Amino acid sequence: MTVIAAGWTGHDTRLIGATVLAIALIVVLITRLKLHPLLALILSSGLLGLVAGMPVDKLIKSFTNGVGSTVASVGVLIALGAMLGKLLADSGGAEQIVDTILNRAGRRTLPWAMALVAALLGLPMFFEIGLVLLIPVVLLVAKRSGQPLLLLGIPALAGLSVLHGLVPPHPGPLAAAGALNANIGITLALGVLVAVPTVIIAGPLFGRVAARMVPHATPPAHLVPEGRSEKRDRQPGFLSTVATVLLPVVLMLAKALSDILLAKESHLRRVLDFIGDPLVALLAAVLLGLFTLGRAAGFDRNRLSDTLSSALGPIAGILLIVGAGGGFKQTLVDAGVGDVITRLATGANFSPLLLGWLVAVAIRLATGSATVATVSAAGIVAPLAATLDPTHSALLVLAIGAGSLFFSHVNDAGFWLVKEYFGLSVGQTLKSWSIMETVISVVAIALILPLGALL
Repeated sequence: MTVIAAGWTGHDTRLIGATVLAIALIVVLITRLKLHPLLALILSSGLLGLVAGMPVDKLIKSFTNGVGSTVASVGVLIALGAMLGKLLADSGGAEQIVDTILNRAGRRTLPWAMALVAALLGLPMFFEIGLVLLIPVVLLVAKRSGQPLLLLGIPALAGLSVLHGLVPPHPGPLAAAGALNANIGITLALGVLVAVPTVIIAGPLFGRVAARMVPHATPPAHLVPEGRSEKRDRQPGFLSTVATVLLPVVLMLAKALSDILLAKESHLRRVLDFIGDPLVALLAAVLLGLFTLGRAAGFDRNRLSDTLSSALGPIAGILLIVGAGGGFKQTLVDAGVGDVITRLATGANFSPLLLGWLVAVAIRLATGSATVATVSAAGIVAPLAATLDPTHSALLVLAIGAGSLFFSHVNDAGFWLVKEYFGLSVGQTLKSWSIMETVISVVAIALILPLGALL
């Protein structure tokens, strides 16, 4: 600590103060004034730059460059992921996955089946879309089986939430990987490795505890479906649907493995590097989905065009928030805040993984937004990633993602979605959903830190 104090300057104090003020402004604007996160991030970036002493022209250039580079790196990937998710939902492919798995599950294995269904649907779908799609299934299965609602609901929520926070191509992990220049294939491989035990612990296992703490959850009667939606005349097959969903995962994992195992001059590695690039992998899945999902469901060209077009509108807000988060990140970097954080962490011998998690936790608790927490935390600790190897850069992405899921409460839209759909009180939602999110965050970082020491 003496070394840190000796190198500390008044300008460093000013930069840290500017960062605290900027984050405080984000919190106030989003939670108190209910301002859209896009505007909150723009205004906070301006406050940060001005208080840090940046010239106005440099401040504007930093922010716009950050927005541009972030949208350029992840914008198309988010759009392709949304298209694949929309094809899956509209074609009946999602219903096919749900029906097939649940029909083969016994009463005792239903919670595990719900976690598996949620994880599969969570790969290409955003959390909110997957939640709206899965909740009728959870309510119906609970009604038919007579099992406690949260015994089945918590595993489904855990499956969706873990994939949303830790596994590309979801916006948060993609944005963090872009900010930290982390390899997306390695991030995906390690993300899946961390996600599996995390879903098990926070899903089926914690679901038993939640069902005992909130034994009489009763959803509103009008939300409980009488039965599954009508069977379509034509519907995608189970195997072809799962193959389409898993195709980008397999391609990106193959690229990550080739980077580790094959020589740079290898022709096979060059091929895998190309087809395993996230843009190519997701594009391939969407193109395959046009046939295995859309055509299999009997969609004509007009219907396919409408499905793909309708997928883009709902993600506009997400894209803009992620882009503004990139602008905020670049402002932090150009103002010199990242360098101060790096010196602090290095001088105090503080783990970059734990630092990334703690920063994301703080912003998540304050703003309620996992995406804002991810992109802001990635910006703050980005300079640390420059000193890390590719594996530890990927683990830093996961640590930030884990922190962004910590203790969802009343300032998070997901909190209110779960409360209303499951018919819970605020207290019951805190005892179930909020604790589940905390379990996910803590279990994930407890797995990530040992991985960082071993790899």
